[in-house]
Amino acid sequence: MNSMPPIADVDLRRASLCQLLHWLALGRVQPEALSQIYQQAIERINPQLNAYVDQRSGLVQEQAHMADRRRRDGLIGRLDGIPLALKDNIDMAGWPTRVGLPGRSKPVQADAHVVARLRASGAVLVGKTNMDEGALGTATDNPHFGATHNPHRHGYSAGGSSGGAAAAVAAGLAVAAVGSDSLGSIRIPASYCGVYALKPTHGEISTRGLVPAARRLDAVGLLARGVDDLTVLLQVLAGYDADDARSRRRRVAFALPDWEPGNLRTGLLPDLVAAGVQPEVIEVFEAAMAKLNHALGDRRTVDFADWNFARTRRAGLLLMEAEMLATYAADLADAAHPVSTRFRDMLGYAAGKSAADYAVADRVLDAATLKMRRLFAQVDVLVLPTTPQGAFPLDGPVPDSAADLTSFASLAGCPAVSLPMGQLPDGMPAGLQLVGARGSDLRLLELAAVCAATLDAEPNYPVMV
Repeated sequence: MNSMPPIADVDLRRASLCQLLHWLALGRVQPEALSQIYQQAIERINPQLNAYVDQRSGLVQEQAHMADRRRRDGLIGRLDGIPLALKDNIDMAGWPTRVGLPGRSKPVQADAHVVARLRASGAVLVGKTNMDEGALGTATDNPHFGATHNPHRHGYSAGGSSGGAAAAVAAGLAVAAVGSDSLGSIRIPASYCGVYALKPTHGEISTRGLVPAARRLDAVGLLARGVDDLTVLLQVLAGYDADDARSRRRRVAFALPDWEPGNLRTGLLPDLVAAGVQPEVIEVFEAAMAKLNHALGDRRTVDFADWNFARTRRAGLLLMEAEMLATYAADLADAAHPVSTRFRDMLGYAAGKSAADYAVADRVLDAATLKMRRLFAQVDVLVLPTTPQGAFPLDGPVPDSAADLTSFASLAGCPAVSLPMGQLPDGMPAGLQLVGARGSDLRLLELAAVCAATLDAEPNYPVMV
């Protein structure tokens, strides 16, 4: 019999995925009890936070009960009993995939590829999280389902478009979450909410069953309270999918990281002010760089004079808006469930562009690939802030530049990790972004773990009781 003292509910909700797997293996907590603790927290806190838009306690407990049985029988999956959240643009059989739009209430018939893998691993899928309308935004201030509030400060944005997922993880309403990232939709809310995020190499995780924003940019993204958690999730979800046209067939399996810390070449932008980064973010970033003096090896300034962050982000946005005209054609025509004027106007902007305009924007992806090849011939990792600013008030203007620094990795198809690097003067979190060459996901995560341990900047997660 386990004679160790029980673990407090608040500690179970603050714990990392890896810590919870350890406690589950020791029998210090059981899947049903763990899911019930998270379910009760959602019922208490979500009305104020608005992280979830669809949550069904009966189905959650049914999954947790099955996880209990598997653990008793000794036939467990990698994530057995772990409560996870899904962004509401990922198909889960029997649930509607609303994509933040008002007219999509019909349940879908099949699981997305990632959902099938999560089920096979034994994860307990606790619900669908709020997002920007059509995944087109950086604030998760949805006109149909309401705004998601930042757990660190009510009335502030959680970021977008995966804001509900990041808020749920930071507030202890999910152990981790799976969302999507097309120009920064995972990393921006991770920075604002102080959690960890991975946008993997394009095609590393199948996007089959993810409602597309722009198929050449879309990636399934991961959110968690620790770097090691991201590694576990990546290893569960990554793999070739023959039914996904953009799935990446690896020539070799994931290998151990092979960077030599003493020979690490770190690239830094020459002028963060010119890149539009706010002074308070630069101050926190420079303090983080000082702490990481040894961890980041040989630092060198890289030439980004040929790369306009705002202009290239806008090119990616046009690709998204143009493809959404087709993806959301039925929603735009649904008079009974009208989309917002903002959403209609953004897609209308793309409708007014010519095929030649689209082709010019599309060429930015080729330019990003070439830029990426030249960059990572000179350095092993690019280090920069995740966002130019911190979280902003929901009742104020939404900054246009939120995705400026995250868009490069998306356009180039590179992996990128965001981790907490410290607090801004107003007390809100700020994220540090590491970008690596295609396929360097595990090496990037190892470096992120070293940086996270050195910085020790993980915020005190606002797990309300």
